[in-house]
Amino acid sequence: MSQQFTVTGMTCGHCEAAVTRAIKQIDGGAEVKIDRAANLVEVQSTQPREAIAAAIQEEGYTVEA
Repeated sequence: MSQQFTVTGMTCGHCEAAVTRAIKQIDGGAEVKIDRAANLVEVQSTQPREAIAAAIQEEGYTVEA
């Protein structure tokens, strides 16, 4: 299932890697695409939206949508 999140606080490649790693920790098969300039994270995953958002937030980023 494809899910999109608006994530603020990502400023560099390290931030993108941290978000990707957090998502893959809860779903190793997830596909993650990040458009940092648009604050957009697109995730293909079977995990519930709330779990993905929580994983991103635990890394210190804000999930707005």
